[in-house]
Amino acid sequence: MKLHIGNYLWMNLDTREPRATYPKLMQDLTCDCLIIGGGIGGALCAHLLHQQGLSVVLSEQNTIGTGSTLVNTGLIQYANDKSLTSFIHSLGEQKAVHFYRVCWSSLEHLKEINQSLHLHALETRPSLYLASSEEDVPMLHNEYATLQKYGFPAEWLDADQIGSKFPFQRPAAIYTKGDAEIQPVDFTRGLVSHAASKGVQVFEYSPIQIDTFRPDGVICRCGANTIKAKHVIFATGYMAQTLKREPGAELVTSYAIATDSAAHFNDWFERCLIWETARPYLYMRTTSGGNIIIGGLDEPLPPGGLKEGREIQKGKDLLHLLHQMFPEKSSLQIKRSWGAVFGRTHDGLPFIGGHPDFPRCYFLEGYGGNGTVCSMLGAEIITDLIMGISREDAEMFSLTRSTRPVPSS
Repeated sequence: MKLHIGNYLWMNLDTREPRATYPKLMQDLTCDCLIIGGGIGGALCAHLLHQQGLSVVLSEQNTIGTGSTLVNTGLIQYANDKSLTSFIHSLGEQKAVHFYRVCWSSLEHLKEINQSLHLHALETRPSLYLASSEEDVPMLHNEYATLQKYGFPAEWLDADQIGSKFPFQRPAAIYTKGDAEIQPVDFTRGLVSHAASKGVQVFEYSPIQIDTFRPDGVICRCGANTIKAKHVIFATGYMAQTLKREPGAELVTSYAIATDSAAHFNDWFERCLIWETARPYLYMRTTSGGNIIIGGLDEPLPPGGLKEGREIQKGKDLLHLLHQMFPEKSSLQIKRSWGAVFGRTHDGLPFIGGHPDFPRCYFLEGYGGNGTVCSMLGAEIITDLIMGISREDAEMFSLTRSTRPVPSS
């Protein structure tokens, strides 16, 4: 399955150092954990599992960070596409609040990793969650009250306050602090490079196939070579749907652009992350290089997969919306535009954990708008499960849980 089309911002940015490269897997190996997938989820798993003293092999079928990570727009938020209020209605208070709290904790863990390893790929930003219309204000205010009730930092902004900070008008918004923006490819490659320096064996251009399940492990193959692993982690993102289709998940097409560098952000209060209540929603952020990333306009994934060239027209639509919101940015043009496969689940939760058809294997499927945070959460849960640490919340994210479509708000 083709994961993306177009011209990608992160691939074209100048980097401080040449990209580290890794060999093809050309030998038989034995390890505690084999991680399949060299995106941000696989990198986080490698980092945490190695910290536990396990022998780890990470194998990527292409190059590190060039799957869905390459088109990750890098908004890192504890809030989900589905509001806490909606989660409480569908999951119950305890599970819903727990999910938002572990997302907050995982976001803080991402910040800690970035700082401790000096990756310089993540910067803390506030978020602005806009009411798209007057009709959305009661729902948004209810969500604000819910966040306040359970201790999540949130401020209410009315139309006048929004107008004093931004050049556009909206009836209301929730303003939160503690979120972040990330350069996902730099973060992933830096994390993998660090893991490799500590003894994790990393391979590129090395697709893996499952051969045999055994009571004590899994036999895998890469060409003529054999890998014997006690545990296998599939961190293949949306590609996991080609291996075992989740009835509770759906794949759509999402679009994004990156503009030329802006001359200033005087009209963009604190360079916050911006998103809205409408579905499909519009979202935007700035980058350290002064670009603006704006994305959304999701639509069903065609039966034949991504449609080449569709990202060009959608990119023009996104740019028009940016110019409407920020008139001083009307001279900015599209630098890069792309389309990508995007996955979401019916109940709004990621899929994390084992599967009865794949003994001693774990899947990390951080589907949804806060996929990077859920990838961190998934890496934490899978590491605990492999280490024999009980996770009472693991069942919430089970691949075999019952899901049903519920409306987002």
